Amino acid sequence: MDVKFNNRDPVYVQVILHFKEQISKGFFEPGQEIPSRRELANQLKINPNTAQRAYKEMEEQGLIFTEGNLPSRITKDEETLKRVREELVLEAVETFVHSVQSINIPLDEALNLVKEKYETGGSL
Repeated sequence: MDVKFNNRDPVYVQVILHFKEQISKGFFEPGQEIPSRRELANQLKINPNTAQRAYKEMEEQGLIFTEGNLPSRITKDEETLKRVREELVLEAVETFVHSVQSINIPLDEALNLVKEKYETGGSL
């Protein structure tokens, strides 16, 4: 597991975002076992308390679940998985719209550029 941490956001928030991205990409399947908190801390070279906080938050969001002493797993709840994907897409769109608006690009021009870039696999 390779995560590039930035200095702006708390590490536990970045860990949660990483899990959400991996779920959206299909890297983590519903019901899949994930590393223990200690294993994750070792893999990412972060404090075990940070890993614990990320897992606690993901459990509260319904993203993962833990039954008894069994390993934590990715949720099987399709609504939660759909919500995670929509949240990531919406965040990307909001960032894009803000960037385009800040340099006064007309909407039709921006949409044409997005369509062209999307269809060429990301290059113009």
